[in-house]
Amino acid sequence: MTDDGQPTSDEQAGDRKLLSLSEPAGKRLLATTVLGSGMGFLDGTVANVALPHIGDDLHADLAGLQWVVNGYTLSLASLILVGGSLGDRLGRKRVYAWGIAGFAVASVLVAIGPTIETVVLARVLQGVFAALMTPGSLAMLQASFRPEDRMRAIGAWTGTLGIATAAGPVMGGWLVGIDWRIAFWINVPLAAIVLWLLKPAPESRDEDDVYRFDWWAVVLAPVTLAGITWALTAWPDTGPSATTVGALVVGILAGVAFVLFELREPHPMLPPAIFASRDFSVINIVTLFVYAALSGSMLFLAIFLQVSAGWSPLEAGAATVPVSIIMFFLASRFGAVATKFGARTPMVAGSAVLTVGFAWLALAPDGPSYVGQILPGVILMGLGLSMLVAPLTGTVLAAVPDEESGLASGINNAVSRTAGLLAVAVLPLLVGLSGTAYRDPAAVGDAYRASMWWCAALVAVGGILTAVALRSPASEAQPATTEG
Repeated sequence: MTDDGQPTSDEQAGDRKLLSLSEPAGKRLLATTVLGSGMGFLDGTVANVALPHIGDDLHADLAGLQWVVNGYTLSLASLILVGGSLGDRLGRKRVYAWGIAGFAVASVLVAIGPTIETVVLARVLQGVFAALMTPGSLAMLQASFRPEDRMRAIGAWTGTLGIATAAGPVMGGWLVGIDWRIAFWINVPLAAIVLWLLKPAPESRDEDDVYRFDWWAVVLAPVTLAGITWALTAWPDTGPSATTVGALVVGILAGVAFVLFELREPHPMLPPAIFASRDFSVINIVTLFVYAALSGSMLFLAIFLQVSAGWSPLEAGAATVPVSIIMFFLASRFGAVATKFGARTPMVAGSAVLTVGFAWLALAPDGPSYVGQILPGVILMGLGLSMLVAPLTGTVLAAVPDEESGLASGINNAVSRTAGLLAVAVLPLLVGLSGTAYRDPAAVGDAYRASMWWCAALVAVGGILTAVALRSPASEAQPATTEG
């Protein structure tokens, strides 16, 4: 019971048994969420590595390739709050299953797309279904595990995803080297395995929530992101044309309208009250900086290694495998550190290490040595992300009541995807890359190095904000629990 006599979220679960990470049912649920989320991570990796080949095969310019990435991210970022909200209301397991199945179908459409336009449309559809499955994975962990196991489960989820993330560059690079279309077929067998593992998983929902669809938010959020993204993507080629400026104005006005409607809506998709938690607000701002840097760096690194360094897709994909291996072994450990001592210290340290990693990568010449000029930066990226991701994610979910875990996960995922969306749209503009310049080794090399410095600056700002604004370790650390 709470201090005011109200039942806690665990008591509200009724007869639903909370799982332990050490029991078979808990391990199966963890595997289910890891494999499902892994599809999204793997798909993003494959898309980045495949971009030069998609451009050659479909005769696309840089703007078209940006939309292969941003079409997916746009629909995902716009609708992920809907996915989290639907999971809270209709059942997190059910909505997660819808997302997995739909994502597999959309992946087939990407694989058979005959033009850049059809591939972009299929990627948009992928993002729609990813918006259903992405918030559900973390929300199921938060709602299904015992409180003392949740941070460990989230850390294990983060680290174990390293397997899928590590397999993505290697397997994706190998498949792209054969035919980029084959790389998207891999989601079909993965989805079948996830749906099979999901069958015995417990269902959870917010039984007290009153459902009312927020149509204004569903319409205005995509218009906001689409208008701004379209303008930023087109600007390098068209400049301040009437169409570009018009799209930017429409996006900004839609964003203002979105905020005003959410403040007045009785049942908003993005409840302003959830931002009353200082930790929740701070962590989401930090997420914006960190994931913008991460998305931008991975995109430019994949293109740079193939175009400027002349590496094969397999070599370019394998270059970032150490990031995933390091996270696999260390992310869960830093999750445990955050549980005991608070999230601020590992997050600040992780930001500093990640900043140095990006700076190291920014020094690479057009013909880099992997061991001396790429690998050290990649190792620092893996170490920094291991310190950052689990504490960041755990703090977001711990900052809200358990019954709002799907919404909190959805908001944080929306912020991270929006960060990636803006990074892919803005960085080429900032570093002067446009049109077919992505085929010019010298132009790509210069743009890559400038983009890495931008990424280093973004993470540094996120680290400073964490140090200044996140609660002190003494106030945020949770007391250790013992059994027996």
